[in-house]
Amino acid sequence: MKVVILGKGLMLANLILGAIDAGAEIAGVFRYESTCTNPIKLFFDDTFRPKPEVTIIKQFKLNQIRLKSANSEAFRKILINQNIDLVLVGTWREKLKKETFDIPKIGTVNVHPSLLPKYRGPNPYIQTILHGEEYSGVTLHLVDERFDSGAILSQKRIKILETDTSKELREKSARIARTLVCNFINDLNEKIITPIKQVEKNASYYPNITGEEMMLDFKFQTSDEISRTVRALHPFLPCYITYENRYFSVNPYAIEILDSDTGTANPNTIIGKDAQKRSITIVCKDKKAIKFSDLKLYKAESKTENFIKNEVIQLKDINVEVL
Repeated sequence: MKVVILGKGLMLANLILGAIDAGAEIAGVFRYESTCTNPIKLFFDDTFRPKPEVTIIKQFKLNQIRLKSANSEAFRKILINQNIDLVLVGTWREKLKKETFDIPKIGTVNVHPSLLPKYRGPNPYIQTILHGEEYSGVTLHLVDERFDSGAILSQKRIKILETDTSKELREKSARIARTLVCNFINDLNEKIITPIKQVEKNASYYPNITGEEMMLDFKFQTSDEISRTVRALHPFLPCYITYENRYFSVNPYAIEILDSDTGTANPNTIIGKDAQKRSITIVCKDKKAIKFSDLKLYKAESKTENFIKNEVIQLKDINVEVL
């Protein structure tokens, strides 16, 4: 079976490995970076700072497709001339046109890291954690003319742990994707696969985050909501706390929701500080306290200050209560 793989990052690396595990012939790998990165910069990055997927491509001596669009005539000619059976897609922002995804003999299959039809869109890692889901998953589905709406071919559920950030969820999803791709290609050779239409009434779609999701508000958010926000945004965006006109970055792995009684302390009140552990404890909307440890100070230099003001979470007017 001749396969072309489109994608980016960790997901691309695991789609390649899954196809290799199944014994497929990979006719080409089309990295998303090729569509939007200066070729000279990309060359130097790949030579001196190669990402895992680049190392895999070089290790297996795979042909790289270097074009500006998967909807270009040049890419379509590659699929036609090489008589491609299957196109696999993972982490690809460009919307594929029907003239492209209809070319492969078997079809074009997207690998989406959620339990479709829930959490369509570009941020399933972030959104599933933000919304407090117990499970996420990976879905293989046929590509159609809408995003993430094609018939489902294969799906596997993933448990989200209370300590998981988007980093861990992305890593789990990529590993599962490798297995699903391998099994799917093997199944194509051995049996008939019946696509299952998605149930539209169960569908949900979330666009790119706007920045508002970064704002922590101890007066209006519960301790669980704040914890989920910090974990969901890591490693894509950092969270910051302001205290005494200084900025502190939050470690998503050093957050603890305390069971102890906060007494009469109001939400948004600091009830604990520890300089040695670089920690601060703040009361939340639900009257539970959340402890942030291993805080890192950002110096109030102009560039950093402007960056924080424009791009990251700010917590203002926190009351300090003497214990």
